[in-house]
Amino acid sequence: MNVTLHLAQDPEADELLGRSPLAALTGMLLDQQIPMEWAFKGPATIARRMGAEDLDAHEIAAYDPEEFAALLSEKPAVHRYPGSMAGRIQQLCQYLVEHYDGDAEAVWRGVGTGRELLRRLQELPGFGKQKAQIFLALLGKQLGVRPEGWREAAGDYGEPKSFRSVADITGPESLARVRAHKQEAKAAAKAAKAARATGTAGA
Repeated sequence: MNVTLHLAQDPEADELLGRSPLAALTGMLLDQQIPMEWAFKGPATIARRMGAEDLDAHEIAAYDPEEFAALLSEKPAVHRYPGSMAGRIQQLCQYLVEHYDGDAEAVWRGVGTGRELLRRLQELPGFGKQKAQIFLALLGKQLGVRPEGWREAAGDYGEPKSFRSVADITGPESLARVRAHKQEAKAAAKAAKAARATGTAGA
């Protein structure tokens, strides 16, 4: 795996994401409740603070939990909730060590179908269906991992140029389009919630 990604909008962080399967998975795990670029810059920050050029699942899995949480909490913090996210990253790495001998790429290497890949991704700690589908779309669209039926398994995120998620970010312009889509979706959900509340109140 060695491609050029533009998810963090930071050359050093994006270079790591493009060559490290574990960094890409970790960035996807961090991508919640904070800006996308912040999330995907996280793996490079963690690696740098560990004095390494890449993330190692065995090392992270065995790290003292309090020390690992402190590592993520250093200013600037890796996430808005560095303590809880440190725990999630360790759970992910422990799972990878137990099921894939610490080899993150083995999650998708040689998988025959998109459905099977989606199942494997959903089994990862911290990966619900939506996060798994977005990562599957990223694998297919930008990392060349395209088992049979991958677009269908990724759902709406697998559609070409759908600009719904990080899977479609290839630079500043597409980042802006994805961000606009997310804001529209959030506004629509808020409006729907308000409409339901009004309907309930009027009942």
